[in-house]
Amino acid sequence: MNCAISGEVPVEPVVSKKSGLLYEKRLIETHISDFGKCPVTGEPHTIDDIVAVKTGKIVKPKPLHTASIPGLLGTFQTEWDGLMLSNFSLEQQLHTARQELSHALYQDFGKCPVTGEPHTIDDIVAVKTGKIVKPKPLHTASIPGLLGTFQTEWDGLMLSNFSLEQQLHTARQELSHALYQHDAACRVIARLKKERDEARQLLSEAERQLPAAPAVATENATLSNGKRAADGDDQGPDAKKMRLGISGEVITELTDCNAALSQQRKKRQIPPTLASVDALEKFTQLSSHPLHKTSKPGIFSMDILHSKDVIATGGIDTTAVLFDRPSGQILSTLTGHSKKVTSIKFVGDTDLVLTASSDKTVRIWGSSEDGSYACRHTLKDHSAEVRAVTVHATNKYFVSASLDSTWCFYDMSSGLCLAQVTDDSEKVDYTAAAFHPDGLILGTGTAQSIVKIWDVKSQANVAKFGGHTGEITSVSFSENGYFLATSALDGVRLWDLRKLKNFRTFEFPNANSVEFDHSGSYLGIAASDISCANSRTCADDKMIHTNNNTCAFQRFRVFQTASVKAEWNPVKTLPDLSGTGRATCVKFGPDAKYVAVGSMDRNLRIFGLPSNDSTEDSAQDS
Repeated sequence: MNCAISGEVPVEPVVSKKSGLLYEKRLIETHISDFGKCPVTGEPHTIDDIVAVKTGKIVKPKPLHTASIPGLLGTFQTEWDGLMLSNFSLEQQLHTARQELSHALYQDFGKCPVTGEPHTIDDIVAVKTGKIVKPKPLHTASIPGLLGTFQTEWDGLMLSNFSLEQQLHTARQELSHALYQHDAACRVIARLKKERDEARQLLSEAERQLPAAPAVATENATLSNGKRAADGDDQGPDAKKMRLGISGEVITELTDCNAALSQQRKKRQIPPTLASVDALEKFTQLSSHPLHKTSKPGIFSMDILHSKDVIATGGIDTTAVLFDRPSGQILSTLTGHSKKVTSIKFVGDTDLVLTASSDKTVRIWGSSEDGSYACRHTLKDHSAEVRAVTVHATNKYFVSASLDSTWCFYDMSSGLCLAQVTDDSEKVDYTAAAFHPDGLILGTGTAQSIVKIWDVKSQANVAKFGGHTGEITSVSFSENGYFLATSALDGVRLWDLRKLKNFRTFEFPNANSVEFDHSGSYLGIAASDISCANSRTCADDKMIHTNNNTCAFQRFRVFQTASVKAEWNPVKTLPDLSGTGRATCVKFGPDAKYVAVGSMDRNLRIFGLPSNDSTEDSAQDS
């Protein structure tokens, strides 16, 4: 067994009671008398903590060249030179490690670690000295004295060498820790600089978009961690808030989505499972489902999640209902709005649902593990009734349109309003909104009979369609990307987006809803027929009585889409069976296999093929 300090077989072996380590007696006694602790573990030690190990006399084998005094002196000289070189090397390594540690400390803190004064690297100077040789005492004039001196210096060098190794190890650990801290600090600084630059860019974009904003609203403020502050009181109609703006990253994401969808559209074909014209001609009412309250009847808006065949309805009774059509069961009822739900949308195939209301708010709903829905965000950026919400094709952003003359562009995940857009050239109230299938164009309808087309990237009004009389009730883009359908109180108009002109008009009064199916093959219209009526009392409950002795028969129509020059032929006309005389919303089911219609009673009506005809039609398709 070897000494834990010298690494050689001890002549007088002792063992520590506390650490159990073996030492040379003279070396450990010298170290304890100097430092009072174990040289390896660092624990407090006294002379009483070491115990002598009883062994036979240990005689080290002497090499042949030590048989004479000159040979022995040569051996001492060789070992002395080796120790001096090792000691010098350790001192150099320790000096280098301390310099690196000092450099790291100065780099991290910029001050002296002892006095705390400001320091730089240029403030430290190396001290140049010659080698110091101690004078030899008189007792080294004899060989026994010289051997004793050698033994003493040997022991001192061994202890010094061991101490230097420990100090070098500690210095390397401290240097490594300081370098890790410096690297982490550099990373944090780089990240903070990047966030600062992004914030400056967003602020400059927001200032460009709202140069005339008199003040930054404190209510509904956006915090740096992405959350919304506590909602304040409703803002006045002229109030403006500073927005972050649609950043370059968001614009790049919208542009990439547009390019991908445009390429897919060129390759897309009409699915073979799409309901045929003959099938639509046989449509009749299949079912009627009372979803909303009898005290405040009326379905005002609707959307269908095609992947799960779930229908969402928004009612005048302030609630939204999620209805599973195959099972005929209500999945969830969303409560929280204080006034009628004017618009409802599914967010792609996710579990999110958007609702807009006359209470000036937009809500984002999400499902939980038990299937129930809860409100995740309540957005109060509008100062008047919110009439429409529409989801972007990325399913990460959406737009709301309001009677406060603004439309808002939101981030879906955080619920933050990135931009609130108004047209300074004219004051209009937005009543309808829809994204183009490619996502870079937004269509809006107004209460002033104007249809506006917007470039989402720049939030600029790039086109304006006039011709309607009365409020625009809905807008719908065809999946082919070329056609836009708009409905108003005077009827339905079709617009060619390539030439920006109206190419077809259907004069159906009180058109409440217009909708293309997902393939772009069919167009659904909920509107009225006007016919003359005499002065006698009309007995038909399904008529709307007007002031000029006429009756308006509310009907739902399906047209087969065509080109600009070709005729758009009516395929099927379905009566309003609600008894209210007003069909408010219409949606096509998956592959146009059925049509869902909402009206001013509380019932959702499903029109499709009767079971026998449906079976025959499926057999023909197969």
